[in-house]
Amino acid sequence: MINWRKSSHSGGGGAGGQDCVEVADLTPVIAVRDSKDPDGPKLALDTTAWRTLAHQIKNGHHDLA
Repeated sequence: MINWRKSSHSGGGGAGGQDCVEVADLTPVIAVRDSKDPDGPKLALDTTAWRTLAHQIKNGHHDLA
């Protein structure tokens, strides 16, 4: 069984603040999914790519205008 957990930074946008990203540590990759669509597509990143993406998100590089 995969142990998904919601990002501590999820929420705040969308209908009722339900915009949630979930992550799972599947060493050697990190899996990412939309909590509203748990059976939908997942993104698998190696740890370097995950750290880069997380850093970019934290610094607003992927914010919508």
